[in-house]
Amino acid sequence: MKKPVVALLGRPNVGKSTIFNRLVGKKISIIEDTPGITRDRIYGNVEYKDYSFHLIDTGGIDLDNVAFNDEIKIQAELAIEEADIIIFVVDAKEGLTSNDFAVRDMLIKNHSKVIVAINKCDSNKIKETEYEFYELGFDKYLKVSGEHNIGIYELLEEIVSEFEPIEEEYKDTIKFSIIGRPNVGKSSLVNALLNEDRVIVSDIAGTTRDAIDTPFTYHGKNFVVIDTAGMRKKGKIYETVERYSLLRSMKAIDRSDVCCIVINAEEGIIEHDKHIAGYALEAGKAVVIVVNKWDTISNKDQEMRKWKKNIEANFQFMSYAPIVFLSAKTHKRIHTLMPEILKVYDNSKREIKTSLLNEVIMDAYNLNIPPSYKGKRLKIYFSNQVRTNPPTFNIQVNNKGLIHFSYERYLENKIRESFDFTGTPIILQFKNKGEQ
Repeated sequence: MKKPVVALLGRPNVGKSTIFNRLVGKKISIIEDTPGITRDRIYGNVEYKDYSFHLIDTGGIDLDNVAFNDEIKIQAELAIEEADIIIFVVDAKEGLTSNDFAVRDMLIKNHSKVIVAINKCDSNKIKETEYEFYELGFDKYLKVSGEHNIGIYELLEEIVSEFEPIEEEYKDTIKFSIIGRPNVGKSSLVNALLNEDRVIVSDIAGTTRDAIDTPFTYHGKNFVVIDTAGMRKKGKIYETVERYSLLRSMKAIDRSDVCCIVINAEEGIIEHDKHIAGYALEAGKAVVIVVNKWDTISNKDQEMRKWKKNIEANFQFMSYAPIVFLSAKTHKRIHTLMPEILKVYDNSKREIKTSLLNEVIMDAYNLNIPPSYKGKRLKIYFSNQVRTNPPTFNIQVNNKGLIHFSYERYLENKIRESFDFTGTPIILQFKNKGEQ
């Protein structure tokens, strides 16, 4: 079952980003008083009770000829097209404006459910103004205050009222996605993988609105490859809008155990490659970096060394990721990918005995005792692994406020030196003694 998509729309400065951060539970959107500050769509995942959905925050739609307005409008149209539910955010303090009607006109053409969120309802003085918003002509209106966390519970209840709890897809199956910006060869790579001699493709290949799923077996294990390429939207095709690939990639990432981040060897690394990799990291997924179109490269040994250095420099936040060089077109080195996917998946599920983990952590601590700060020094009491995929460790300390990011990185490196976590992020959670 696909995860539903909810989009926040409205004119500039009505508080969409504040509501976004309330729903997601962490600060992601940029919040400023300058209208139009959120020019791009921002993506997040919302977990509420037994439900889960993607949330999109869009830039404000303004009739005036402001910078970036055309781009914002295209991004909003894409969000509308993707969304199952639209949250139309309006400003209770300012009342209805011509820009609100412009947003309304965009939404009327769309058949998704629309919830009008009357934001900034944090004062009794604005009680009467809510009725003017009924002129917009929608069925559902809720009073909220993103800043003061008023009405957010009711908003969540309304959003999920028509959703079904997410059920696990493809039990006992390793799911991996092929993600990357447009035209890096994602579909060609899927086709090349499925044509390998050791791969047996199932007849029950299914599709979703977001991606193409193909079940297959490899060395007796069940896999599903999720291809995010090649999907066409009804009406206008926005393939030229590069950011459009982000939403499809995020959905695929969320459903995956392993993400294969595909880079075009002909074009090199661009910023968008790093953005997509960053989403995989934020989702806690195991990863393999795939350099495709390797057949176009001369002096392969020399270039491979250069590429590895370049990837290390550009993907420092993912230094644990293995790198595979291949050509989907010629099938050269295609056999090297599946073993890496299996390896990083196994590593993401790795469990470490508590006694071994404590030994490694305490040895690391004694080898490099952190300096004192304002007369206080960090002490580590006990460590244990609390989950896998990604491997997550609780470390009990005297005062987690004494943890410096460089010392956290040092402990992570020591764990990686002792246990094979190639391809998977690991999470260190520091807890004060007695803290749950």
